[in-house]
Amino acid sequence: MTTRKKKSSPNSAKPAAKSAAGKATAKVSTKARSAKPAPAAPARSKAAPTKPAKPAAKPAAKAAPAPKAASAPKPVGQRAAKAHPVSPLAPKTTPRLPPIKGVRLATGAAGVRYAGRTDVTLAVFAPGTHVAGVLTRSKCPSAPVDWCRQNLNFGRARALVVNSGNANAFTGAAGAQAARKTALSAAEIIGCKPEEVFLASTGVIGEVLPADKIVAALPKINSALDPDHFGDAAKAIMTTDTYPKAATATAEIDGVKVTINGIAKGSGMIAPDLATMLSFVFTDAVLPSDVLQTLLILGVQNSFNSITVDSDTSTSDTVLIFATGTAAHEPVRRAGDPRLADFREQLNNLLQDLALQVVCDGEGAQKLIQVRVEGAASPKAARAIALSIANSPLVKTAIAGGDANWGRVVMAVGKSGEAAERDRLMIRFGGMPVAKDGLVDPHYDEAAASKHVKGRKVDILVDVGVGVGAATVWTCDLTHGYIDINADYRS
Repeated sequence: MTTRKKKSSPNSAKPAAKSAAGKATAKVSTKARSAKPAPAAPARSKAAPTKPAKPAAKPAAKAAPAPKAASAPKPVGQRAAKAHPVSPLAPKTTPRLPPIKGVRLATGAAGVRYAGRTDVTLAVFAPGTHVAGVLTRSKCPSAPVDWCRQNLNFGRARALVVNSGNANAFTGAAGAQAARKTALSAAEIIGCKPEEVFLASTGVIGEVLPADKIVAALPKINSALDPDHFGDAAKAIMTTDTYPKAATATAEIDGVKVTINGIAKGSGMIAPDLATMLSFVFTDAVLPSDVLQTLLILGVQNSFNSITVDSDTSTSDTVLIFATGTAAHEPVRRAGDPRLADFREQLNNLLQDLALQVVCDGEGAQKLIQVRVEGAASPKAARAIALSIANSPLVKTAIAGGDANWGRVVMAVGKSGEAAERDRLMIRFGGMPVAKDGLVDPHYDEAAASKHVKGRKVDILVDVGVGVGAATVWTCDLTHGYIDINADYRS
C-alpha cells in the first residue's frame, strides 16, 4: 500500500499475518531502572487474593487516602490517589528508553483529579514528524479520540498532550471544547498548527475535563522538556496501573540503525478493538504517515487487539506512532519494501511486549493466561473462540482458584457461535492432554493439570476439529482484587 486509504477510522483493517508472537528479540533492551514487583502471593489460594501481597507498593502514597464520607464527593483536584500493590506479574526491571532525536518530553502536576499527582505529559516533536494511529471502535468515543481521528488525516505532528485522571468522554460539546482549548494552548506554546497537536485522556468517564488546569500547567511543563524523559512519561499516564509500561528496540533500515521506543498504560477496561488503554510509540525512522499507518494496523492485530482483561472496550483507546525522520537513511515509501523487514519485526515485537505488560497488570491479576485455538474454520473464527474462552468469568475464576476445570473451556467453545466439532475437540493445559475426541483424554492427569493452573503462567490449547484457522489471545485471571479496585474507582 502506497497511499492511506482510510479517511474514516484508522482502526479498520484486516488481521495481519503472524507477528513474532511473544518472543522478545535480542534487540529489546533489558537495562533496568526500577519496578520491583511485590512478592508473589501464594499460587494456591482458592479465591482471588483478597489481601494484597504483604509489602504494599510504595508509589503515590505520599498523601494518605481521603477519609470516606457519606456526603458529596470532594471537588476535582482535592482527592488523594490510591496506591495498589504492584502486580506479581510485573517485569523484574523497567527498561531505560534512550533519547530519540526529534523527541522531547516533560511531565507535570495539573491537579486534573488528584492533588499533587503528576498527571500531564507533553511530548514535542521536530518539524516534519509524521504520525499514524489506531483508535477505539467504541460508539461512545471520547473527545480526544474524535480530535485525533479528525487530525490523523493531516499526517503531521508537532506535539502530544496526555492527561490522566479524567477521560473527557461522554461530555458533549463541553468536552469537545475542552479538548480544543488544550490543543490550541499547546499549539501556541510550541508554535504550530492546532491540527498538529494530538491528545489523549484517561480516567473517569462523564466528567468534563478541567482544561484550564492543563492550560495553566503547560508553560511550566514545556520549560522542562528533555529528550531523556520517557520514563517520567510512562509513569504520568498511569491510572490504576501498578507499574509503568515501557519497551525499546533497535532495527536497521538500509544498514542504518534506528530506535523505537514505546510506552503504554492499561489495567482495566481492556478488550480487543483496542484495549482503558493508551500507547505511544516513537521512532527516528524516515517513514511517511501512510507507511506508518499500514505498519501500525498490522502490528496491533497480534498485540493490542489480541488481549483482554474484562471484555470491556474503552471509550478512549488510542495507539499513536510518531516518526521524526531524523535517522540517516533514505525515505521508505512502501510498507512492503524489503528494507523495512527488520523494522516491521522489531515494531511488532515491541507492540506485543507492551500489550502483554498491560495484561500482566490487569486489575487484580495474579496469572497470565495464553489461549491458543487451532483447527477452526478461519483465523477470524479461531479468534472468536479464543476470546470466548479468555473472557469467560467461569474460566477465569477457576484458574484464579487453581482449579483445572476444563469443562468450563468446553462451555466457552460451545457458546462462541463458531463452528466446532464436539466429537473431535481436543484440549491441553500446559501441553498436557486433558480432552480428546470429545471425551476426557485417557492420559489426563488431574494433579498435573491442577499444578499447572496454580502457576503464574497458564497455557490453554484447544483444537476444534473443523479446519486450519488458528489464533492466540492473552488474558489474566479474575480475582477479588478486580472487584476491590473497581468498587472504589471513583471514591
